[in-house]
Amino acid sequence: MTINHNYFLDLAYQHAEKNLGKTGLNPSVGTLVVKNNVVISSGTTSINGRPHAEYNALNKISNSAGATLYTTLEPCTHYGKTPPCTNIIIKKKIKKVFYGANDPDKRTFKKALKILKKRKIKIKLIKSKKYKDFYKSYYLNHKLKIPYISAKIACSKDFFTISNKKKWITNYKSRKIVHLLRSQNDCIFSTSKSINIDNSLLNCRINGLNINKPDLVVLDLNLKLKKKLLLNKLLKKRKTFLVTKKQNSKKAKVYKDLGYKIILINSLENKKDYIELFKKIYSIGYRRIFIETGLTFLNSLFKSKLIHELYIFKSNNLLRKSGSNKINTNILKKIIKNLITINLNDDKLYKKKF
Repeated sequence: MTINHNYFLDLAYQHAEKNLGKTGLNPSVGTLVVKNNVVISSGTTSINGRPHAEYNALNKISNSAGATLYTTLEPCTHYGKTPPCTNIIIKKKIKKVFYGANDPDKRTFKKALKILKKRKIKIKLIKSKKYKDFYKSYYLNHKLKIPYISAKIACSKDFFTISNKKKWITNYKSRKIVHLLRSQNDCIFSTSKSINIDNSLLNCRINGLNINKPDLVVLDLNLKLKKKLLLNKLLKKRKTFLVTKKQNSKKAKVYKDLGYKIILINSLENKKDYIELFKKIYSIGYRRIFIETGLTFLNSLFKSKLIHELYIFKSNNLLRKSGSNKINTNILKKIIKNLITINLNDDKLYKKKF
């Protein structure tokens, strides 16, 4: 009987996608248990990171002896807050393990191979073409100790990014996709200027996703964030950080009393400053950031080469004289190449990885 290992592994990645951005310090992993070419169990890394996907898949079945396990990331081999996943794989008498990527964590990197082989369990790395970049953010976290940074831009057919007449450039379906993208990150980053203009909540207004909405970081160097915002009424239900200069520490107490957690920085003028800020955010525990700011801040990140993934939502409508820009249209024209096939009515979505 021919078994399509890539099919089952890609299916495991689809499970991992469900909790992307919701698993805390741990990566989101998807796991399938297959017997006689039939999936008998599945698991995903739990919200906030524990239990792991392998445990979740194997713990709910009693007869897995001789089965094959497909998992998107090399099973962990170290003791942390929970025992290693290799333990339950051995205990449940799994016969074969196929996984999609090596774990860059030094406590596990390529160690599952040795441990499972000693127990006569066949283990093999199979790389998926479709999901080759799935753990790009996780690898970057380990290498640079900063979050993986995604951003989005909305523009008109004639490449204007600001409408002087309407609040939104793109349509309802595009905005729903933005909510979905927010949910795939553990932190949203915005500025006081953007929030003051839109009085925005920056949450995930899709049924089932708003329960695990990302936390929020607001850049407000000069403490201009308005006190009467919709956002301020929900601070007790969501972790919200305010980034300001150290010289404003006394003034920041007003915001602290409102419920904001304060992050103090010296300055934000060059690439080094931006990296230091993102390292602070990483040290708090955030691994994936979604940038929703005006283009002035976004331009600074472009210049510092700190955008790792960009989504461009392009409307089919022309703004002409009612449109304006704070970004060079040639930049957008060069970036718009990789069209994502998705039903957005007349809008189009492009994705660029850097």
